[in-house]
Amino acid sequence: MFDSLPLAAAFSVSKPNSTLGALGIDSTLQALPLYDAHLDIKTSGRRAAELFNQSPELPGLLLMDEQTVVGVLSRYRLSDYLLRPRGCELFLSEPLSVLYSYARIEPLIFAADTPVLTAAPAALRRPTALQGEPLLVKTAAGDRLLNSHDLNKAHWQIRGIETQVRYERTQAAILQSQKMAALGRLVDGVSHEILDPLGFVGGNLIHVDHYCQQLLALIAAYEQLLPAQAQPSTLTDLKEEIELEFLQADLPNTLNSVKSGAERLKQLASSLQNFCHIDEVYPKPADVHSLMNGIVLLLKSRLTTQIEVVRHYTSLPPVPCFSGQLGQVLMNVLTHCIDNLLSSAARQAVDAELKSADATTPITATLAPKITLTTQLDDGIEADASSQRWVSIKIADNGPSLPRLTHQDILDSFTVQQRLERETDLAVSYRIITAKHGGQFWVRSRTPHDPTYYADAGIEFEIRLPLYSRSQ
Repeated sequence: MFDSLPLAAAFSVSKPNSTLGALGIDSTLQALPLYDAHLDIKTSGRRAAELFNQSPELPGLLLMDEQTVVGVLSRYRLSDYLLRPRGCELFLSEPLSVLYSYARIEPLIFAADTPVLTAAPAALRRPTALQGEPLLVKTAAGDRLLNSHDLNKAHWQIRGIETQVRYERTQAAILQSQKMAALGRLVDGVSHEILDPLGFVGGNLIHVDHYCQQLLALIAAYEQLLPAQAQPSTLTDLKEEIELEFLQADLPNTLNSVKSGAERLKQLASSLQNFCHIDEVYPKPADVHSLMNGIVLLLKSRLTTQIEVVRHYTSLPPVPCFSGQLGQVLMNVLTHCIDNLLSSAARQAVDAELKSADATTPITATLAPKITLTTQLDDGIEADASSQRWVSIKIADNGPSLPRLTHQDILDSFTVQQRLERETDLAVSYRIITAKHGGQFWVRSRTPHDPTYYADAGIEFEIRLPLYSRSQ
């Protein structure tokens, strides 16, 4: 409805990113189309109408007064006032300051690094009459305008991406859960097949031991009744051939070794069966010490002869828990301790080799690697009769302490946002203890700057599980 005139030199439009295809969950307002459109407030309203007519995508104008932004005039607000009775006569020929005195609205202001997922809900909370108003974005290059429609479109696009990511992760988690369940059933079946014949072996070994003792007693009786001088040469040759004296001494040891091996294999199969146990809907009482010993037995192949496992167990009642998931947590924690000790041993070996090549450098003594397992019963506050009782499980190594940034990264991984981005085994352990068991999970690493520092303090994991309240 207005004549098309050349744009004023003071007017410009800048769009750093005119598409929404490269958006992600962490995208900020800088990734959206931002408009640098400014006009002097002393300019007539007709000039503003011409600019909007020539730039259909323009959401508004930054009104300037001596190089200072004094307000925002949106396309919607200008159209609203011009469509009113005698609006064109009143506002087109007058400066924009007159129109702005009627159409003054404080814009919603955001920093350029504001996430889209934060700005969009704030913009949607505005009154309905202000939903079409552009937003003012503070950038390093100056003030810019953002179309609320572009913001809403980006918001829903990111929500779609987030939903898709969550759907894919849920599908992957379901597939992984199905695989682990199938693997657990398979391992449980194999463990059962191992335990079944082991029962026969263990049961028959008792009789074999008894029979061997009877045969050895019979041979001893024959030797006592029949002196060596009276024995036939064939019998003497046979005794020398089979080394009867050695056989009599070694046969009990051999039987004891077979018994020990069968018992160890039985414990290993039982531990594997318990670890792959599929938990039911409700927690059941379990022996925490047996569960911990079973996990240590499963990790025996990684526990080298140099790593000592020290147990400080306190008498504990059965603890209600999901034994399969708690076993997974203990496996993750012990694996971290073993990795820390093995890495430390490898570094010490390299350092020792380098120092041995240099005769002037003294070789410092190193601590023997050790993992300490501690359990205790925490009765809570004595003065509070209804206080919760807890079972505390501490797993610590004497390797190097965690760097401060690494320690902070582990703590950050326990947050919901970090778990959505990348879920680590410690984050899974944290969720199992806190969400599934209602317990507490801590990771501590003492450094020389801490007042409680001691020489063999490496990484300590503490798991606290609720037992029951005294009122029950």
